Amino acid sequence: MQKELSHEPDARRYVLRLDGDIASVLDYRELGDSVAFTRTFTNPPYRGNGLAGELVAFAVDDVEATSDRRIVPSCWYVGEWFDRHPDRARMVDPRTA
Repeated sequence: MQKELSHEPDARRYVLRLDGDIASVLDYRELGDSVAFTRTFTNPPYRGNGLAGELVAFAVDDVEATSDRRIVPSCWYVGEWFDRHPDRARMVDPRTA
């Protein structure tokens, strides 16, 4: 099974595809010096395999590598992801912590 992680800035989302099919999506909104991760969704046939977590990690890495922005975890799943990865807490916008 071929896995592809990508950033689609025109659609304001990150996508994880398996064999070309969209398995998981992370939507975001730019907020000046931060970016709000607003919704994480995994299509039902792909749930329970850690794909959403993998996509969030990819998106956090991308924000860190390409900007000085911090992340607002507006989506409950992203908030829980940061709770499980305290080593990445530096990426959370301190105004929302």
